[in-house]
Amino acid sequence: MKSIPEASLSCTDKTIPLVGFGTAVYPLPLQPSQTMKESILRAIEIGYRHFDSAAVYVSEQSLGEAIADAIQQGIIESRDQLFITSKLWCSDAHHDLVLPALQKSLKNLGLDYLDLYLIHWPISSTPGKYEFPIKEEDIVPMDLKSVWKAMEECKNVGLAKSIGVSNFSCKKLQRLLATANIPPAVNQVEMNPLWQQKKLREFCERNDIHVTAYSPLGANGTIWGSSQVMECEVLNDIAKARQRTIAQVCLRWVHEQGVSVLVKSFNEERMKENLDIFDWKLSEEECEKINHISQRKGCRGVQLIAKDEGFYKIFRGFLGW
Repeated sequence: MKSIPEASLSCTDKTIPLVGFGTAVYPLPLQPSQTMKESILRAIEIGYRHFDSAAVYVSEQSLGEAIADAIQQGIIESRDQLFITSKLWCSDAHHDLVLPALQKSLKNLGLDYLDLYLIHWPISSTPGKYEFPIKEEDIVPMDLKSVWKAMEECKNVGLAKSIGVSNFSCKKLQRLLATANIPPAVNQVEMNPLWQQKKLREFCERNDIHVTAYSPLGANGTIWGSSQVMECEVLNDIAKARQRTIAQVCLRWVHEQGVSVLVKSFNEERMKENLDIFDWKLSEEECEKINHISQRKGCRGVQLIAKDEGFYKIFRGFLGW
């Protein structure tokens, strides 16, 4: 079993394992499945302790069942050995709906608390509709101040040990920090060698916000990802010279930036490979080559809505891009 290093988070005594296991399967919405539960259970056996879910993924039930089985089988002694994240979907991103949404997620998971609860996107949508993509007419600007106050209440009552955000730009974070009593502990964003997020990472570091990277391999095979990361010549050359996989080179690079990273594979050998990144380092020359890779964002957010270019410009304004 691999031992995974951890990092401290602001405003809590919890630490976050620097490699986590993602549970999103596209196209959404997925359905709870025995295969999902068994994969998560095997991941716990291999050594994963950080699991990332969300209301819209419909993976909370499978994750909760796997946790219960892991305790029953003696793989872990208690739930406290795990770091569990879930996310508030846009239709619940309204002040009065935040706490009930968290309570529903906890019921799905069979848990008393989350280690981390995140605002999934910096927008709100029509209450009661759990749709992906979201219809254009259902998207509304978020009342960020009131939604965040409700997130703070989730922490204050002990249902979430830490609170944070996902897919927030520097501009959105600045707005949040201007009125927050409890600053976000985490900003979960797309990050990989082809989308390095240097400006955002620097902002988060200055403000003691931990960054978690999703899609470290470019999310090939999803509705919005591409194969460009896995087909990158620079990364391929480094992997061959190192006798490593391209995935391992990507994950090692992300790890060396001081952030946590979410991996997602239900293949057991790849689960193990994704943890084999801690006993070696990239050279300065290799890092320099990666630093000069042309940048291209994979998840622009447009997948949340109907493909209408004019509305996409408005949507970008909501996100602060």
